[in-house]
Amino acid sequence: MDARRPNVVLVMADQLAAGWLPAYGHDAVQAPNLTALAEDAAVFESAYCPAPLCAPSRAGLLSARLPSRSGVFDNAAEMPAALPTLTHQLRAAGYYTGLVGKMHFVGPDQLHGFEERLTPDIYPGDLDWTPDWRLPAGEQLPWYHTMESVLNPAVSVASMQQDYDDEVAFRAVRKIFDLAREDSGRRFFLVASFSNPHDPWELRPRYWDLYDREAIDLPAVPRIPLDETDPHSRRLREMCGVDDVELSPDQLRAARHGYYAGISYMDERVGEVLTALRDAGLYDDTIVVFTADHGEMLGERGLWYKMSFFEHSARVPLLVRVPGAGGARRVVEPVSQVDLAPTLLDLTGNPWPDEHIEGLDGTSLVELINGEAESRPGAVLAEYLAEGVNAPVMMVRRGRYKLIVCPGDPDQLYDVAADPAELVNLAADPEHGAALQELQEEVARNWELEELERRVLESQRERRLVMRGLGAGRVRSWAFDPGAAASPGYIRGGADLYDLQRRARLDAPGPSAPRS
Repeated sequence: MDARRPNVVLVMADQLAAGWLPAYGHDAVQAPNLTALAEDAAVFESAYCPAPLCAPSRAGLLSARLPSRSGVFDNAAEMPAALPTLTHQLRAAGYYTGLVGKMHFVGPDQLHGFEERLTPDIYPGDLDWTPDWRLPAGEQLPWYHTMESVLNPAVSVASMQQDYDDEVAFRAVRKIFDLAREDSGRRFFLVASFSNPHDPWELRPRYWDLYDREAIDLPAVPRIPLDETDPHSRRLREMCGVDDVELSPDQLRAARHGYYAGISYMDERVGEVLTALRDAGLYDDTIVVFTADHGEMLGERGLWYKMSFFEHSARVPLLVRVPGAGGARRVVEPVSQVDLAPTLLDLTGNPWPDEHIEGLDGTSLVELINGEAESRPGAVLAEYLAEGVNAPVMMVRRGRYKLIVCPGDPDQLYDVAADPAELVNLAADPEHGAALQELQEEVARNWELEELERRVLESQRERRLVMRGLGAGRVRSWAFDPGAAASPGYIRGGADLYDLQRRARLDAPGPSAPRS
């Protein structure tokens, strides 16, 4: 096989922060397959998602563009069919391109360069989850996160996400064996994208049994009093109803227990995919990447889920194993997932044309992977343009400093190296004035915030109008598999986010996780 054109397997988790993995120093979570992969890969210590939300992040990963440039502002913003992706470029270069599992494409194009999808998506591809920045933070739409997942983790022999991820692993393994059997010499780009450890945390008994409930750690930073936290955190807590419940230590441990069980379950599925590559004789000719679309706060600071730019929400795992690259390497330089597409195209010898590269937000990380450079050009940028705000929230990370900016909110400046828990806002500290100014200048160079706010509001307004029309008369789904559109098996349309999850769950007999 031509060593200059390796295969590529991209494995993704959903809602997995880097800090919850043993490869990043967590001493309680059990994820042996990812730990082993990290021992043979470049491990990026400070990789950030382009947006701490599913669809914008995944669009950014594939297109190397931030949400403000791709137009994928939120989980109901259409990903344009004409948006060039990593997948298009590899397919044009002769690669087979296949997708197994979740990618949360919104719009009638459910492929974006993949010539084959082997499963439907678990989440809707329509416009029903369009945010409305006109609403006050406490006014909930049916699809918002609530505290139900935190209050009701469960020991379940079957659940929607386990059913889905079991199928993803099975079909990914089968496809790997089919590609090996074909032995056509055609290279492949295969994505296996799992739903776990996204909430709700409903796992089989044996994954719960990996952990001792009493040994589960409580949040390192307890819930911060509401009047002492930043405005965006207050908005998120109000949106999700965080302060409507008072969680006991055992409830906190139960939720974290469920999340850890979800990681172990997902790790086992990842192991099946990697084992198939080895058994098929393809591992030594394949680049393997593992990452996640965003993180999970898991009760730190009183926050749950994602949607913020604190480390547990925005910092994601990024493991890149390149055949012949010489094993493990820790990369401390901050990077972004928008760098991944240029990196993989570089590694496969299929870079985008120069005229296209000029419009991208990402740059190749190959020199960092090879140990030939200590830094990447520019700062790491990220955006949040979805529910829970009424103006854009932007993040800039350069070196040890992180700046979070939202019009109307006080700036937040953190020294992530000295203060990894991000407890001390340095924005008003004169000693850090130069660092603040440097990052503020990055914001000014990269965004025109008033114009971006106008564009987001216009997009929301237009989508609300289109939603009303598409919801009348004969309703058609954009789901890739027409049979899945009418199935109760996955989430579609404006359904209550938790209702179908509840009905898909079959709890194990006997004691389960405590409920409020």
